[in-house]
Order: sequence, then structure tokens, then C-alpha cells
Amino acid sequence: MKKQNLTWLEIDSKAFSQNIKTIRKLAGKRLIAVAVKANGYGHGLQEIITLLKKERIEYIAVHSLEEATRARQLGWGNSILVVGYIQLCDLEQVFRLNLDLTIYNSETVGSLGKLSDKLGRMVNIHLKIETGTNRQGVEAGKLKKIVSLIKKYRDLHLKGVSTHFANIEDTTDHSYANYQLGEFNRLAGQIEKLGLKPELRHTASSAALLLFEDTKFDLVRPGIAVYGLWPSKETYLSYRLAGGSNGILKPVLAWKTRVIQVKDVPADAFIGYGCTYRTSAKTKLAILPVGYSDGYDRSLSNLAHVLIKGKRAPIRGRICMNLMMADITDIPGVKLEDEVTLLGKDGKENLTADQMAAWAQTVNYEIISRISDLIPRRIV
Repeated sequence: MKKQNLTWLEIDSKAFSQNIKTIRKLAGKRLIAVAVKANGYGHGLQEIITLLKKERIEYIAVHSLEEATRARQLGWGNSILVVGYIQLCDLEQVFRLNLDLTIYNSETVGSLGKLSDKLGRMVNIHLKIETGTNRQGVEAGKLKKIVSLIKKYRDLHLKGVSTHFANIEDTTDHSYANYQLGEFNRLAGQIEKLGLKPELRHTASSAALLLFEDTKFDLVRPGIAVYGLWPSKETYLSYRLAGGSNGILKPVLAWKTRVIQVKDVPADAFIGYGCTYRTSAKTKLAILPVGYSDGYDRSLSNLAHVLIKGKRAPIRGRICMNLMMADITDIPGVKLEDEVTLLGKDGKENLTADQMAAWAQTVNYEIISRISDLIPRRIV
């Protein structure tokens, strides 16, 4: 008997390539840094690196040193922008792996500068400035000090200056995003007046890339759009109201599993932990080997559906750590090891990350990025 995966993800290479073409068209001649953090937004870092090697992409953006190391091990030879924090004790790895590092505090600048002097090697840094998100970023009052410190070290090369928008994708009112853009332009201008001229200005995430030409500057940093998902319904609405065409993004990921038991349950019986679902008639269940430890959110209990034989089967009872139960009473012919779609298409039916996010009262980013990295991925 041929061995099959019990649970797996399918990564659609054609859809991925189409999304890259869309992003390249939106970016024009600007450089592109594809965000591959969080295990390639749940799609699998190895699989996404494999696909990106076939594309003309200059940068990938990762969050951590661990992700950067893994990307180099997987054979990514182009530039890597680290957008998260690297501990001072690990900064030598920035040189070893030839990374571009996002910086926003004096301690990192000083330690990196001393290492560059010691090693006699130049390093690319990207100064992130605070414009109103109040997450990472150098505050306006500290900008002069940190620029003076960068200038102190000959081999610290200010490759870029960046910021991140707070709510560019959460609303159709973009007044705050425009305020942040104004702040970015003002503070980036101050940096140049202080004697540093970065090669690359970059602010554009997926939403900014889709909506605002003025945010694109020299490099764009698309994330969720690469994987075929809209940052939010507000982003989609704003894009369409501005005259944008439909269907420009194609979801890349499908999540599948198999039936591990078919069970008949009598009327007036409880299903699952906590007795949260009670049958009102004879019910047939499919037991599935996926649970919240795999990244299938427990809040989807008694709310979500899966697809079996092209039909929707509602989840009954609580999502368990490793299991869930689906009602197949109205789906004839379901048998052991039949394929089940948790996310994606089956026939005319389609379960989207947006629909799952709505059920779970979260965002599509979380639905895909939380899928366990232990689940096999396959490029199709």
C-alpha cells in the first residue's frame, strides 16, 4: 500500500508565481523584499525559498537570526533583511551570514560598530524611525544622537531607512497613514541634513503597496499579498473603490487531512470535551487527526466547517489538542482515510483563511502563520 501523509499542506507554485508577477507590476522598478518570517507565513520557509529562487527577487525579510540562518542553509544567496532584534552577543553572525540589519537603538549601533572595526568589514544597516506605531523605531528626539553614533564607525553603511504603518490596512480612512508618511519624510530628511544619505527608503507593506504610490520609495516589503491573501477587507474595499481589478491575488496554501474513523452516534448524545454539542438525531461523525496543537484554533469549535467530497461538514464539539469531529450525516459514502480539506478548495466549495479568521474573530495572518511547522508541506 502506498504511504500517504495523514495531514499535509499543499503549496500552489502557479498561484505563488502569479502573485509575484502582480507584486512586481505594482512595484515597478523598485527592489522587492519578500517577507518570509513566521515560517513563510505558515507556508514553510523551505518551500517558499525554493519557489523564490526561481523569481527575480532581491531581498527576503526575516524576523530573527534563526530564520536568517535557516534561509542561508537553504541556499538563499541574495540579500536578507532582518527586521527583528538580534541580541548583542550574536551580532557577529550578522557578518558571517552577510545580513542587512534593522537597527533602532544605540547599544546595537555601538556593538555593531566595534565589531566592524575589529573585523575590518562593512555591514549594511537599516535605521527604523518611529512615526506613530510605537513599536520598534527610533524616536524623533533620539535621531540626532543615533545618527552621530553611526557616523562614528567607518564601516557602518546606512543602506536604508524605514518605518511601519499602524493602521494602513485596518480602515478605509487613511488619514493616520498619511500622517505617518509625512513624519517619515520629515525625519528621513533630517537624517540627510545630519550627513547620512541612505540608498533605500522603504515603508510599503502589502496594503501600502496595493493602495499608495507615495509609500513605495526605493524598496517594497510585501508579506501577506505574496501568499495570495488580502491584508484586510478594508484594504480590498479601498483597492476596488479606487478602480482596482478583481482577482489579482491567488491563495497559495491548502491544508488537508484524512478521516481516521467513521462513527455512528445516537440521538441525544454528547460530542467531545465539555459536552458542548448534543445531537438531536442519529448522527454520523468523521474523526480527524488535527487539533489546536497543529494550529487549528480551538475557538473554531462548533463554528467551522471542513470539506469532504466537495461538501461542507460542520465541526461538532470542542477542537481537541490532536483531534476534531465533523458531522458527515448528510455526506454519503465517507470512508476511512478519505481526504478532508481544512483550508482551501474541494470542488465548488472553498474554505478561505478569511472565513476561518472571521469564525475565530482574528485575522487571516494568524490562521496561516500558526499552522505547525511539523506538518509536511509539498509544492504542487
